[in-house]
Amino acid sequence: MASLRIAKSSNAELTTAMPKEMVAVFVGATSGIGEFALKAFAEYAKIPRIYFVGRSQEDATRIISECQKLNANGQYTFIQADVSLLNKVDEVCQEILSKETYINLLFQTQGSIRTDTPALSTQANMTTETSEGLPISYVLPVTSRILFALNLLPAIQRATSLKRVVSVFAAGFEGPFSESEWTEYASTHSLMKARGHVSSMITMAHNVMARQAPDVAFVHNYPGSVKTKFGRDASGVLGGVLKVATVLFHVVPNRLFFQDPSDCGEHQLYLATSARFPPAQGDAAGVAVSDGVSVARGSDGLSGSGSYNINYHGENASADVDALLAKAKADGAEDRMWAHILEEIKQVTGKARD
Repeated sequence: MASLRIAKSSNAELTTAMPKEMVAVFVGATSGIGEFALKAFAEYAKIPRIYFVGRSQEDATRIISECQKLNANGQYTFIQADVSLLNKVDEVCQEILSKETYINLLFQTQGSIRTDTPALSTQANMTTETSEGLPISYVLPVTSRILFALNLLPAIQRATSLKRVVSVFAAGFEGPFSESEWTEYASTHSLMKARGHVSSMITMAHNVMARQAPDVAFVHNYPGSVKTKFGRDASGVLGGVLKVATVLFHVVPNRLFFQDPSDCGEHQLYLATSARFPPAQGDAAGVAVSDGVSVARGSDGLSGSGSYNINYHGENASADVDALLAKAKADGAEDRMWAHILEEIKQVTGKARD
């Protein structure tokens, strides 16, 4: 990860380098990494307006109180919603857009570990699909996040100084994906295989959206070992292990100890606001980089190209991942995935998206 010193130095400039009244939307932020990033944004931004979406009203009440102590001049609005439902995602976005004309940051962490699959649990009577018929282990990290981005993208494009979409999952672990099982794969295969499939889908979706909205930057990142409540929905034997370890997709951790929540928030805010990750076009790049810090390479291998997959060390993914993504774009798999997502959204919501 980028050094904590560099991250904190950049974040400290938010108050003076960025305009007042920046608007941020955090999805899945009533606990864990989303909460840590939200609090960091609240602390550093000048008179921010923050919307955060999640399930727990109790946690939201606590977070609002803590944010008000960090920055009494901020405005903090909680929207309680089950964002595994695409129609509910539309409702949440409509509510936000009825109040805001621009949005500077969309930061997404929604996702829940479900171990009730043939490969992961002996409990076969658990619900693995939403009421809309999509696997929970797929819709939260993939379609839900994409629909939020599509709905809010026009407002993000109307912002100044910073226009960014951040998705926290497993950048750098992009791997083989199944075109015949875009939707089902994550719920029918092991965690390790599902991680590669889903991570590839997230990065490829970012690549497509970055081409459609070149004035917006998209960052898919992997946070490393962070102590969170992630895995609280797990069941079975593996669920017990996960609840002790509280680590998702971490068979071999990068570190012997969990990353401190405050440090995690600093790192995530840096990824969300630093001009090291600029859009391909325009000047809404965020806080200027300090001396000695270079603009990051995009997932297409080009510097500053607008879509970034950043690993735990704050660097780009490996050459193998670059090659996999390049092949997916060249042979049309990326476009076929995008068409699948749009059709899926249309079937569930009854609305066509561009």
